[in-house]
Amino acid sequence: MNASPIKQPSALLPIIMSAAALALVLAHIAIYGAAREADEGTTAHLWQILMAGQLPVVAWYALKWLPRAPSQALRVLAMQAVAILAACFPVYWFNL
Repeated sequence: MNASPIKQPSALLPIIMSAAALALVLAHIAIYGAAREADEGTTAHLWQILMAGQLPVVAWYALKWLPRAPSQALRVLAMQAVAILAACFPVYWFNL
């Protein structure tokens, strides 16, 4: 069975996790504003868990699929990197 690397759960899960982290931050900003809080709240901790939790999945995907299908795997890794940067951007922009 030679499945496509793009259709693997390890290819999609980090993108979904980044999208959830981005939605979490944007919802927090929409509800509470972009003011920096003295203490990190639940939103910050969930964001951190989502972002850190996807790193082992990305590493697993890279180790498994880069040797097998380098071209397709690099495209997926690039999409994952863009999703990570998109989730990090509001945190950087609003200095959260």
